[in-house]
Amino acid sequence: EVQLVESGGGLVQPGGSLRLSCAASGFTTDHYAIGWFRRAPGKEREGISCMFSTGTSAYYADSVRGRFTISFDSAKRTVYLQMNSLKVEDTAVYYCVPVRLCFDHTMGAPYDVWGQGTQVTVSS
Repeated sequence: EVQLVESGGGLVQPGGSLRLSCAASGFTTDHYAIGWFRRAPGKEREGISCMFSTGTSAYYADSVRGRFTISFDSAKRTVYLQMNSLKVEDTAVYYCVPVRLCFDHTMGAPYDVWGQGTQVTVSS
């Protein structure tokens, strides 16, 4: 059974940084893609980044490009999302989920494997 557990959220001031972690387990292959999604109150879910387990094909949505960096530690089977220059509008619950595809210019739909997410609140 595939499981992903997010951690690292918290309260940070605008302009601050956080690093989210996503511990993955249960995959029967070494080749899979993990995406980060977020849902803010009153807004639709947004896919913001993804990467293959090989560390290739990083995708970023326009809303986070240049501020967020995704990385993958294959030994730990953990995906990280380094978030810098955080804005109030980045406030949301963040989820990591396996996705059907991940290329530099696009991210596929998520599989229905959702964890609890981790809350990120950006506020002064």
